[in-house]
Amino acid sequence: MQVLLDLIARHKQGHATGVTSICSAHPIVIEASLRQAQRTEQAFVLFEATCNQVNQDGGYTGMTPADFVAFVHGIADRVGFDHARIALGGDHLGPNPWTALTADAAMDKAEVMVGAYVAAGFRKIHLDCSMACAGDPEPLPEAEIVRRAVRLCRAAEAAYANAGGEAPVYVIGTEVPVPGGATEAIEGLAVTTPQAALATIEAHRQAFVEAGLEAAWHRVIASVVQPGVEFDHHNVVDYQPQKARELSHAITAVPGMVFEAHSTDYQTRDGLDALVRDHFAILKVGPGLTFALREALWALDAIEREWIDESQRSHLRDVVLERMRAQPGHWQRYYHGQGHALTIDLQYSLSDRIRYYWPDPVIEQARQRLFDNLRANPPPLPLISQFLPHALHALRNGTASRDPLSLAIAHISAALDDYHHACHHHDH
Repeated sequence: MQVLLDLIARHKQGHATGVTSICSAHPIVIEASLRQAQRTEQAFVLFEATCNQVNQDGGYTGMTPADFVAFVHGIADRVGFDHARIALGGDHLGPNPWTALTADAAMDKAEVMVGAYVAAGFRKIHLDCSMACAGDPEPLPEAEIVRRAVRLCRAAEAAYANAGGEAPVYVIGTEVPVPGGATEAIEGLAVTTPQAALATIEAHRQAFVEAGLEAAWHRVIASVVQPGVEFDHHNVVDYQPQKARELSHAITAVPGMVFEAHSTDYQTRDGLDALVRDHFAILKVGPGLTFALREALWALDAIEREWIDESQRSHLRDVVLERMRAQPGHWQRYYHGQGHALTIDLQYSLSDRIRYYWPDPVIEQARQRLFDNLRANPPPLPLISQFLPHALHALRNGTASRDPLSLAIAHISAALDDYHHACHHHDH
């Protein structure tokens, strides 16, 4: 994937440039990302799918890798965005969805998944075999994690040899948050030590070379580390550059590689800027964008309550809470509150488990009705100002309309703008 190789090369030459990695399968988030890329004239936009979201068994989205590509391209066609400017990545690709199986069985499934991702056109591949499978010791020894990563790289290279096109680039690294976010409150977050970061890179390099994967090693662009950023249900651990200084310096001597930072959701604009400057040049964001989507939808629901006759209202918010309580599978392992505290977490937790419920047909019907109501009766400026000030700003400067979808996209774009600023403003 030449655009990413070029970007990393520029970063290594001293330009504080980075890339936002958008990890979301929500069509409105994807549309907002594409429209923002159009508005800001970005060379390309990077979308990633995780192993739990998208795999050969369908994942929780019900999509295979090929389905996800068609889904993103379909939105791009509607927006008028060139497919050639869309980069696709696979995140946490490894045995994670199948850890109940033995390691051999889970790795067989993981090989099929990685092959399917590459065959479908994904060209940024995060090899993550850090999780223990049935019968494995916990934690898994690093040597075994590396051995399994090599096995998956071989599967990816074989799929690429078969599919042709651009060669895939790889991301390694075992200091990774679990896919889907932290499950508990964060206590004392440890920044990866420079020694551990460099040892992981060297262990992978040796194993790739020994396995005859030297050509693939030259396409390893990043390693995932913990720079000291995370969030739980109610709090954000903000990036503190001084705590990551030694780690940041450690990567400067490694040719062709930067660090990838996960869980950068909810960081401040200054924090994101500092991460990119400090060589955490790939910024992963997911729940932070669907959280912004939920903020916009709740704001539109509030506008509807002020503006639309009681008999016509969608009651989207009530419908969502009802469905979440009726089907607690996506949140009950994460939220432990009772009564009102649970109602708050269901809606407002930063881990945003609500994102799993948007495809529910009953919820989608209510969302459609909300949008229909506000299209038939566009809300006045003062109500938009009250509930969606970011969108009002976009409306006043001509980058949004009063259409509810446009207002929601403008609100999500405000979150994306901080990432765009961090990745690109040093260029100007």
